[in-house]
Amino acid sequence: MIQIGNERRTVAATGANQASSRSHAILIINSETHAKEKEKADVTPKAKISRFSKLQIVDLAGSERAQASDNRGQRMVEGANINKSLLALGNCINSLSERAGSTFQNNFVGYRDSKLTRLLKDSLGGNTRTIMLVCISQFYKAYEETLNTLKYA
Repeated sequence: MIQIGNERRTVAATGANQASSRSHAILIINSETHAKEKEKADVTPKAKISRFSKLQIVDLAGSERAQASDNRGQRMVEGANINKSLLALGNCINSLSERAGSTFQNNFVGYRDSKLTRLLKDSLGGNTRTIMLVCISQFYKAYEETLNTLKYA
């Protein structure tokens, strides 16, 4: 499934990268386990205990500055859409972190602002564990992008 997804993923040359992914990729694995509860002393039937889990592995396309990547036409539109979805994700994460530090639980979280945040809703709030790995550059010309990536993470 991963290979099929990668084959369908759009990759194109930009001014910043010869093989730039032009989309985000999400692999979702759902797991459900069932176990029987221990028998009680009374005559009630055994109850089933179900546990549901979801593992989401996400490869986010990198943010782009149109000026730095020298994108034009379709590549520029793709870059704008990538940046828009990354902004929506960042806004959701910020809203959730503000909500966690507040006694008021009525902070709005804009999950509907992009398809990406709608898909990741289950993994962003509530009873979840989230890990973010980022790719950064060691080159001085990429200092600003590297700093922004680290702030985002």
